Amino acid sequence: MNSDIIVGATIAIGGLAPALAIGLIVSKALEAIGRNPEAAAKVQTVMILGVAFAEAIAIYSLVVALILKFV
Repeated sequence: MNSDIIVGATIAIGGLAPALAIGLIVSKALEAIGRNPEAAAKVQTVMILGVAFAEAIAIYSLVVALILKFV
């Protein structure tokens, strides 16, 4: 029972932080593109890279939760 709570908290916190990070990354990228449309290609490339790294943190959180659940 206690293990299930820890696994749930791990996945909740591990999913919340990357979701907030992705929201901020995309928000600031859209703001930058709005200010300087000529730099859209460069900003979009960096944005996609940042989103991929933030999403990787969520995947690591899932792996840790699965390890805690089954080990």
